[in-house]
Amino acid sequence: MTEAEEQTLRAELSALVEEHRDLDSAIMALVRTGPADQLQLTRLKKRKLQLKDQIARVENELLPNIIA
Repeated sequence: MTEAEEQTLRAELSALVEEHRDLDSAIMALVRTGPADQLQLTRLKKRKLQLKDQIARVENELLPNIIA
């Protein structure tokens, strides 16, 4: 992996982590406001899970392939 590719992946990872954190805050705020719109809450949680999968994929790409 070239240094440019690694920098691109790290930037992507940073953006995904930030969006995941923002969604977490949005979900908590929606829950705290009382009776929440369940459809919106479900969509936010689904997007958060998708982001978690994307974060794991990028992190795996960044880890070197070392056979122990």
